[in-house]
Amino acid sequence: MGRLRAEIQPVAAVEFLRFLFGWQRVAAAARMEGPEAVEILVRQLEGFEAPAGAWETEILPARLSGYEPSWLDDQCLSGRAAWARLRPRNARPIGSERNAAPVRSTPITLLARRHAALWASLPAIADPAPLSSQAQAIADYIRQYGASFFDELVEGTRLLGPQVEDALGELVASGVVNSDSFAGLRALLVPADRRGGGRRRRAALFRIEDAGRWTLARRAQPLAQAKPEAVEHLARTLLLRYGVVFWRLIEREAPWLPPWRELLRVYRRLEARGEIRGGRFVGGFSGEQFALPDAVGTLREVRRKPASDEWISLSGADPLNLVGILTPGPKLAALTGNRVLYRGGLPVALLAGGEAQFLTDLDGAAQWEARKALLRGAVPASLIALS
Repeated sequence: MGRLRAEIQPVAAVEFLRFLFGWQRVAAAARMEGPEAVEILVRQLEGFEAPAGAWETEILPARLSGYEPSWLDDQCLSGRAAWARLRPRNARPIGSERNAAPVRSTPITLLARRHAALWASLPAIADPAPLSSQAQAIADYIRQYGASFFDELVEGTRLLGPQVEDALGELVASGVVNSDSFAGLRALLVPADRRGGGRRRRAALFRIEDAGRWTLARRAQPLAQAKPEAVEHLARTLLLRYGVVFWRLIEREAPWLPPWRELLRVYRRLEARGEIRGGRFVGGFSGEQFALPDAVGTLREVRRKPASDEWISLSGADPLNLVGILTPGPKLAALTGNRVLYRGGLPVALLAGGEAQFLTDLDGAAQWEARKALLRGAVPASLIALS
């Protein structure tokens, strides 16, 4: 292990960012195509929390050319993928108002359905937020009769359709329910006055009646410490997401994850087995670092290649919003509407609160190109209503 670690030559943070653009498929030459790619991307992004409104308007289209919403729906309906809020919303202090956060900003995770039990076994809060009477009625009906379609919820609870929609939105934002298809979440993201409008195909994408069954989210009992098998799955998932893992890099991961020291024990064990490599892969960061063998070879190739002039514009909610973490300077809030613009592995501009901020000196023509690239998103035409 000592000899193998000594062979590693660290790359600079800017080179590591260039590696990540290819590893996570946001570079133009690395982007994926076709519906089969959704399963691969879900595996890589599994467990990452992002606002519900960001997944299909920003994160997936940035990695998948020609993305179509039906591709994710097919993955969910086939049982290969699922979506959920993994940690319930905290209870508010006594006397405060009971308003659930908007569905659009609710932290949602995509995951392989076969791994749902592992993610659910991670520690959760013991005091979830209280529900409104209508949301409680929906939850009680599902608890009594099992997974239910939208029309069954309307008939069984004797609530009006819009009331059931509002109640489902509250339950999703609270982490209580999810649905068979991503269409259920998608329908709740569209303002009520825009649901069902437009062309027939577009309207079908936003029909909550087509979302499949609604069911109670799987929730484990709160534990003092996460199960070892869940921690190991998390550790392997982080390696798949970033190729190289160290404590500073995972700062933007969900705050409810186990502490770094627990992940460190897993990584040391995997290194001793020869499954991963340990060493100093990225210079300028303290603490132990670990990498997948494939990532080590790719890092070497990135160091030898000249930097690309490609503009890469990403949402602030994207996992690769790493400004202020891998690079010096201010951090960018992980909001869907915020944006970061990279070029050659360096962040050159930020968009926050509708205001652009340039981090490097650019001439007039370059600044115009940068501003145009910064504002350009990857929202599919069929999902404009969600943006």
